[in-house]
Amino acid sequence: MEKMKAGNYFLYLFCLIVVSFPVIAVAPPTCPANEGSKCKDSDSDEWKGEFFPGIPKIKYEGPKTKNPLAFKWYNAEEEILGKKMKDWMRFSVAFWHTFRGMGGDPFGAPTKNWPWEDGTNSLAMAKRRMRANFEFLDKLGVDLWCFHDRDIAPDGETLKETNANLDEVVALAKELQGTKIHPLWGTAQLFLHPRYMHGGATSSELGVYAFAAAQVKKAMEVTHYLGGENYVFWGGREGYQTLLNTDMERELDHMARFMEAAVAYKKKIGFNGTLLIEPKPQEPTKHQYDWDAATTANFLRKYGLIGQFKLNIECNHATLSGHSCHHDLETARINGLLGNIDANTGDPQIGWDTDQFLMDIGEATLVMLSVVRNGGLAPGGFNFDAKLRRESTDVEDIFIAHIAGMDTLARGLRNVDKLISDGSLAELVRKRYQSFDSEIGAQIKAGKADFEMLEKAAMEWGEPKVPSAKQELAEMIFQSVL
Repeated sequence: MEKMKAGNYFLYLFCLIVVSFPVIAVAPPTCPANEGSKCKDSDSDEWKGEFFPGIPKIKYEGPKTKNPLAFKWYNAEEEILGKKMKDWMRFSVAFWHTFRGMGGDPFGAPTKNWPWEDGTNSLAMAKRRMRANFEFLDKLGVDLWCFHDRDIAPDGETLKETNANLDEVVALAKELQGTKIHPLWGTAQLFLHPRYMHGGATSSELGVYAFAAAQVKKAMEVTHYLGGENYVFWGGREGYQTLLNTDMERELDHMARFMEAAVAYKKKIGFNGTLLIEPKPQEPTKHQYDWDAATTANFLRKYGLIGQFKLNIECNHATLSGHSCHHDLETARINGLLGNIDANTGDPQIGWDTDQFLMDIGEATLVMLSVVRNGGLAPGGFNFDAKLRRESTDVEDIFIAHIAGMDTLARGLRNVDKLISDGSLAELVRKRYQSFDSEIGAQIKAGKADFEMLEKAAMEWGEPKVPSAKQELAEMIFQSVL
């Protein structure tokens, strides 16, 4: 997650919003609707109004409620499978989509017109968005958030000025967090600025490589200062294109050296959080070291980084790589690399990263099956790397989308509980592999069955009888809990 989105799609999207389209004029800040300057602090000229007037704190009301501003399935304190739901989920709000996504895409201008926006990317506006973020977290009942450095604070004329802007906004965030809220993770945005046209750590220019290192250094410091539990590490443009004038081997080596430096700096500043890498197919190049969970794991092993990083799996990226989300989650889990999940999905008819809120109950059940098998995600969690559809333009839609996403995953967890309690699917799986519950099966597991032993067994047993896998029965059982 080189998040706002490292994807080719989102990069283009954001550039269209920021560069190509004129800024949409917005009304003055309101508190809540038409009181104008009454909400400004006379000394600081800073707006202190309510960002989400009329929206109460979201509560659990159960499956029968018709209230769209209430949880139907997510009951934070309810214990399921030995943990409270909030501890299984560890939900986090993504600052970039929630407060910087304005509804533009490659084919259309921004559609959002939030009442607190003044049409600028000023420092004052950055602080106002930060206040909106924490009001949203409080009302939604979520204690975690995540961010890119450039999403929360604007660029300055120099790196020093940019860092000062970030420090000022982060100081406010630290104040607003209090003792209850902190980041799930932070990261550096190494993709929007033109200097990163060739990448960051994969850039062919040493000056860009150094600038990227300075930006990551600062972002790690900020994440540590805010009490972040993880850092999503993006050394650059996520890969290589294998063009005639591209040195794939050099780029991979530069990337690995950059990551080693990040590991060393993490230790130097005493940051105990987990470093995460997110598989990102086609974001933005056609060949990448982080195409999927398996490719990323192989990269980490080759360069001796396997014990230093875990993976942040995004469901929409898994499908773009040709896998299901469950497949990439299981690949990461089996390799001991599952660290965090981007809770989103894509449209099966669209070949880009649409970052929709996950609403499919079957997919959510499989996702939660992996999480339960993993024993949870802490210190990782679920961050909603998802955005409203372009046509959803009411402020309350921000809440509705998150409530629906949280309820979907909570329902998935409840379904996993049913599957485990029923036991039918587990028993079907056990029977499928029961021929290995034998002396030779045990020797295979122990690595003691050589080809001579297996040949002798095959000679004695003759042609094997292959039973039905009962695939439709497995699907029937799975569907019965949805």
